[in-house]
Amino acid sequence: QPQLVESGGGSVQAGGSLRLSCRAPRMITSVFSVQNMGWYRQAPGKQREMVATITDNGVKKYAESVDGRFIISRDGRRKTMYLEMNRLKAEDSGVYFCNAFSAHNNYWGQGTQVTVSS
Repeated sequence: QPQLVESGGGSVQAGGSLRLSCRAPRMITSVFSVQNMGWYRQAPGKQREMVATITDNGVKKYAESVDGRFIISRDGRRKTMYLEMNRLKAEDSGVYFCNAFSAHNNYWGQGTQVTVSS
């Protein structure tokens, strides 16, 4: 079983919303709590880019292109990170990956596809 499992991707029309989840089924709660986590995306032919990050103590950072539309959050009890995506645009399309890193690890999920049609 992988360290990180993404879900929630899909196809949506422009202006719509999706909520991505990233679970850490193999982590114990105390390990999850010290993870700095983030969402990244990669469109065809482009480099992977940061979308949003959240530190172990909850400090959030967003790419300028999604600030005000996306919300990143985490739930320590569920060992899950979320990305709520609103007012989606065609340029938000791509494979979304979650990442978790600490002093001892750097894990990536397998990715979930988001397709926004205009």
